[in-house]
Amino acid sequence: MKIIIINGPNLNLLGRREPGIYGNRSFEDFLPDLHEAFPAIKLEYFQSSHEGELIDKLHEVGFTYHGIVLNAGGYTHTSVALADAVAAINTPVVEVHLSNLAAREEFRQKSLLGKHCIGTITGFKLDSYRLALHYFEGLRPKRVGFKV
Repeated sequence: MKIIIINGPNLNLLGRREPGIYGNRSFEDFLPDLHEAFPAIKLEYFQSSHEGELIDKLHEVGFTYHGIVLNAGGYTHTSVALADAVAAINTPVVEVHLSNLAAREEFRQKSLLGKHCIGTITGFKLDSYRLALHYFEGLRPKRVGFKV
């Protein structure tokens, strides 16, 4: 099973950026834990702070991968183009957020992407990614329409 984690703007600063909200561990330090916990998943990772690069990556993988774990960061609340890209692809997308969006500022409580995703996981810090991978791990490849 082939899954990609796609992180959006400012997530390259995890571990240094607002640790009270996002924790004090970088995603790069956490990624080996995911590889170890999910050995049956061919796991890839991509991060960009540029909206167009995120859209291009979704287009690139959105018809051939078994799943996408997407943390679009601030674009979650603002990017119609990113929402359109998620809607346009066949690969199932799980939206993740480290913080609990319902407990954040009002403008962060609305996701433009969520209605195009198979689910949303929020509020579990880095473990949000782990929960998304558990979901994909439980799927049968025929259920998502791809062969392993």
